[in-house]
Amino acid sequence: MDWGMKNRMAQLIQPDGHCLFMPIDHGYFQGPTSKLERPWETVKPLLPYCDAVFCTRGVLRSAIDPANTKPIILRVSGGTSMVGKDLANEGITTSIKEAVRLNASAVGMSVFIGSDYEHQTLLNLGRLVDEAEEHGIPVMAVTAVGRELEKRDARYLGMCCRIAAELGARVVKTYWCENFEKVTNGCPVPVVIAGGPKTDSELEVLKFVHDGMQKGAIGVNLGRNIWQNPHPVAMAKAIRAVIHEDATAQEAHEVYKEIKSGRKPVTSGV
Repeated sequence: MDWGMKNRMAQLIQPDGHCLFMPIDHGYFQGPTSKLERPWETVKPLLPYCDAVFCTRGVLRSAIDPANTKPIILRVSGGTSMVGKDLANEGITTSIKEAVRLNASAVGMSVFIGSDYEHQTLLNLGRLVDEAEEHGIPVMAVTAVGRELEKRDARYLGMCCRIAAELGARVVKTYWCENFEKVTNGCPVPVVIAGGPKTDSELEVLKFVHDGMQKGAIGVNLGRNIWQNPHPVAMAKAIRAVIHEDATAQEAHEVYKEIKSGRKPVTSGV
């Protein structure tokens, strides 16, 4: 691995081997998502608690302060929307030259394995890896499932992660599922957990994050379950406690409740 690649990976994955990535790229297919109508107002108070931000070039240029940010994972795939026929029909929307120009620490794109556009998105990933590796930029593959949420089982997600790794992704973002160790054990590159739709409770999120970390994930790429929470800073700190402080889900939930109520949390380091 060349120096540039090592350096960029070290920006993303912290010295403890873990990471908290915060995606705010949802507008590329959803439009003005709730709580992301003004991205900078949403993300600014959360920057101290995340290790990288996953966003599009449009939001990066218009909403992220270049003098006050974290490493950027640049979303480079798209071309579909919630009102279109098929979310899986994505292409590459942003060049590696643009990623270099924007000083991105990594680039990310979605693959839709099992969809009508599986072949297209996997070839897109292979080509992106070819170009990114020439510039020492890591690629994060996102194992997207479109609207078909029932696909989130260990056999399917494990296959998706392994294929993405085989094609050269340096990191894979995938959903948590039961028997998550079957996903991580078969993937030779780091796996981060996606959040998906906002859950019913904070403890539910903290439980799946903790379980995923115990079963081989190195961190999360979690957005809506943080910034759509009524107390996003408290939630970010709680998730960070699981990832970087080895807190249990219940301990992290206490951190959340204490910060929410204005009391100083007792967990060290958060």
